Amino acid sequence: MRRFLAPPAREGLEAGNRPGFSVLIPAYQAADIVGEAVESALTQTLPPHEVIVCDDGSTDDIAGALEPFRARITFLRKDNGGEASAKNTAARAASGDFVVFLDADDTYMPERLEALAELAAARPDLDILTTDAHLELDGRTLRRCYAEGFRFVVDDQRRGILNDNFIFGHAAVRRERLLAVGGFDESILYATDWECLIRLIIGGSRAGLVDEPLARYRLRSGSLSSQRSRMFAGRVQTLEKAARLPGLSAGEHDVLARSLAHNQRRFAMAEAREALVSGGAEARRRALAVALGRGFGPRTRAKALASVISPRAARRLLSGRERETTGGVLLPPAVD
Repeated sequence: MRRFLAPPAREGLEAGNRPGFSVLIPAYQAADIVGEAVESALTQTLPPHEVIVCDDGSTDDIAGALEPFRARITFLRKDNGGEASAKNTAARAASGDFVVFLDADDTYMPERLEALAELAAARPDLDILTTDAHLELDGRTLRRCYAEGFRFVVDDQRRGILNDNFIFGHAAVRRERLLAVGGFDESILYATDWECLIRLIIGGSRAGLVDEPLARYRLRSGSLSSQRSRMFAGRVQTLEKAARLPGLSAGEHDVLARSLAHNQRRFAMAEAREALVSGGAEARRRALAVALGRGFGPRTRAKALASVISPRAARRLLSGRERETTGGVLLPPAVD
């Protein structure tokens, strides 16, 4: 018996039929890895309604990589416009009841669609479905997504989604609802999933979780370390946009304001860290902004001040830590 987590069902709700799932795979410069993702989608115990790969203007030979699957997938090509643009293009071409996303460098476990279908049938009032996942860093399994203090929010999903993105990124979304809210905001290059989920949940959608690790989310320390500040910039952009949504209560605005301030501080720290590691001319200025900024703890201020005094020593220390650890990479669901 699978364990489902979701807000309480509305009174009188009856079970429904299993929906069809369109698996959407946005891909950019992914010729060397996309085949494994496609294979994992096509070999599900519950076959997908369709698999759509949308190439976002790659210059590698992704068409050649997909040649063994061409009879079983839909392959779309478009000019480069970013992840949100590729997802929107694929979603508009889809015809399943739900669209379910899969990054080109990740994979599904064989029973993932079957588990999502069971949840959807048991709870036809849910518009957003996901599962737990194994997080891997450079081929090494770190942990499950929902672990170490991070939880799937059940009680108040409106406040929960304004505080953080508690929905693992390979989410299935009811296609008609996704299109009704306008899909993904193509001006947001990072945190695009979170921004869309905020609009969905504030607009009345509810989310459910199959509490099993049924996907592999693969991280690469080098690429994520270099993107850390851009990820936080996307989170700040997302929350600033959310503040303009109609219908938020005073309490929800308070949650959003705290989340925004928290992510602004993390953005400032990420910028300072990257400037120090790269040896950029901005290193001292960004470190000073953290040392004098509001909301930072004493240890953070002290480290930032030390970086102002001796940025070269701080750079050597940070570079060594980047090699020895995960580099403080953002783990899902914060990685959007």
